[in-house]
Amino acid sequence: MPKHLGIAEALREAIAEEMERDPRVFCLGEDIAVPGGWGGAFTVTLGLEKRFPDRMFNTPIAELGSFGVACGAAMMGMRPIVDVQYGDFLLLAFDQIVNNIAKLRYMSGGQITLPLVMRAPVGATGRGSQHAQNVERYFTGVPGIKVLAVSTAYDAKGILKAAVRDDNPVMIFEHKLLYGSKGVRAESGAVDATSEIPDGDYTAPLDTAAVRRAGGDVTILAWLLMAHYALDAARQLGAEGIGAEVIDVRSLSPLDYDTIGPSVRKTGRVVIVEEGPQTGSISAELAAGILERFGDCLRCPIRRVASADVPTPFSPVLENAYRPDAPRIVEAARAVMQF
Repeated sequence: MPKHLGIAEALREAIAEEMERDPRVFCLGEDIAVPGGWGGAFTVTLGLEKRFPDRMFNTPIAELGSFGVACGAAMMGMRPIVDVQYGDFLLLAFDQIVNNIAKLRYMSGGQITLPLVMRAPVGATGRGSQHAQNVERYFTGVPGIKVLAVSTAYDAKGILKAAVRDDNPVMIFEHKLLYGSKGVRAESGAVDATSEIPDGDYTAPLDTAAVRRAGGDVTILAWLLMAHYALDAARQLGAEGIGAEVIDVRSLSPLDYDTIGPSVRKTGRVVIVEEGPQTGSISAELAAGILERFGDCLRCPIRRVASADVPTPFSPVLENAYRPDAPRIVEAARAVMQF
């Protein structure tokens, strides 16, 4: 029978299934295999150290080294899943990710494969400027890496399983407020991202967006937590007679203009929502790509809803003011409806 899982549970199930299926799969990361521990910072690997004691490796607080080990293992035919406690810490491994992991398959003329999965939690959750950034923007412009952002448990499981089986490096971003972890790791302000998970093996595509709600008046593009806020906004707009089509961008690199394009042609109005700061953002790249491809269909300028160009605040009051929310998305949609 299908089961209802949260994202953390779905990721855990995906890892276990892939480790059972393929003995080359192993995990490494900080505190992911502590007996009696939390299973990493957000319970994703909880209990897996008991099932796979020889393939769950705790690492020191040395991300550059951890990603170097993962890169070397992938080059030698293993299929590592490397976990960082917070997405911010990817920046400590930037050289390995950008100069080795992303480029070695190309530089070897395809003789080397890099089947490496990188998982990272992001999002403002009361942890301050160094543990709460949305760092997706720093990796979407790096050729050689596929970049995904999961917003539902169904996608989380299917995308992780597909990523493990891919011969290229894949980076998967997860939002702290969407994990659905329970007990001591429960997050204040968490949003329900549970899904019905089917029995049996399945994967989800690594290069497609998903239409979460149909509508004919305005296209709202979002991902991670913002996809859920966009759906909240769309329901409010629907009560006002405005049909908002919500697309979960999901694949941040490559961007899926084959899904985005028909919606833009239909509505002629676009609002793009992301949690990171606006300047130099993924929303800027999306806006430029839409204008280049579908500019003749636009009825008005594209509106972007993003965080301010300041470090992520620690204060909950300031954090809530910093991060986009449903009312700001509604306001942006109403603005483009004036055209």
